[in-house]
Amino acid sequence: MDNNYEKISKILRFDKNRIQELQAAMSRVTGKEGVCEDVTARNDELVRQRLDFLGLGKNVSALEVYDALISKIEADDVKIFEAIGLFSLRNPDTAGKIVDFVEKLHPLRKGYFLKYERATEFLRREPPKMIMKALGYKDVEDLIKNEDLLEVYSALRFLEDPDWLNKAFFKQYEQLTPEDFEERPIQLRALDPKWTKAAEKFVAKKYHNVSHLKEMGVIFVIQIFLGISGETLRLISLLLHYLNEVQYYSDLFKIYSYDGNKFSENIISLLRGDVINRRPPEGDHPRFLVIQRYLAKDDDNDWRLFEPHVNPEAIHWKRAEEEIVRIEELLPEMKDGLAFWKDMDWVGDYFKDEVGKEILVSFNLVDTVMALVKEKELIKYLYHHQEALWNKLVSTCIGEEKMIELMKKNMIKGWFEL
Repeated sequence: MDNNYEKISKILRFDKNRIQELQAAMSRVTGKEGVCEDVTARNDELVRQRLDFLGLGKNVSALEVYDALISKIEADDVKIFEAIGLFSLRNPDTAGKIVDFVEKLHPLRKGYFLKYERATEFLRREPPKMIMKALGYKDVEDLIKNEDLLEVYSALRFLEDPDWLNKAFFKQYEQLTPEDFEERPIQLRALDPKWTKAAEKFVAKKYHNVSHLKEMGVIFVIQIFLGISGETLRLISLLLHYLNEVQYYSDLFKIYSYDGNKFSENIISLLRGDVINRRPPEGDHPRFLVIQRYLAKDDDNDWRLFEPHVNPEAIHWKRAEEEIVRIEELLPEMKDGLAFWKDMDWVGDYFKDEVGKEILVSFNLVDTVMALVKEKELIKYLYHHQEALWNKLVSTCIGEEKMIELMKKNMIKGWFEL
């Protein structure tokens, strides 16, 4: 069996015979040949270049590569922290400075989001009791009058009971129509410090201080920092990821607004992150699932991970990584540092451990920065890389724009054929 199929199948945990059959089918339909060969060759070339940059030889161990990548991301994090002009993650203006910096990297665009008036109606009908208690309100009208609507909606994510949110508050979304949405700029903001105490449990559980609401077009930062290595770069990467994700889903809301009869049903499905739960019928053309979540976070043996698929999440991270590399344009003192991570989202390879066992090491920036943040727990990340590799195989065959077009057209359906 060709080594190209061997390596890709091993990384993806996908049967090598099926990989070969898939490539043959893709070639037959598109006329593009040698996809696995091209991807493997480029992967090997990029790995060699990065090992040279890190000063590592050919017979380097998995631990040495992993430690070198962690050290690299840690050094980049410190440089960015200093170049932005931050002094301490404890400073009250730190979150705001990071938000301002991210907006320079990714100017805020317009999107298609739930109207403020409709969002206010939902608060009236289902008052958020935990938010009102935290802020000292007894009347929801006083909450609406005195508080920032987007901050209240942001607080739904970290203060209210998930069971109430899904069964009561978000159930109101079943009434949504295209007329309830409007075009307006995406909002990126550091929340008022008054939310900090109330959000402590959320941050401790989620291990990060940032989240978003796609339907409201808002990404928010809670002004709590854990004070650990890699936290600045991790926050910047998450904000950039969410900015790209919110824009992507805004496009989908607009697309599905033309089907008024199923609009609310489709919006709710998108917000839940629904994923196809049964295998589609076999056909004459190669078939790919559209998986809009990182299933491996919950179950790395989920059957859908072992089917040919693409993942929009990996696209959002790819865009975020491209923008992180652009930091060098804004901060000249960062020159030649962040370019290391350019086009590395789908790259990885096997290296031997101390007993000779082959270990997969991801060169994906997000896998690496997440591993650094979780270093004390000895958690290593691979799934961002693996999902990006699936996207790479498909985009190498049909082009990235076409792949994204097919993703968007088939998000609700959950699969497509070439």
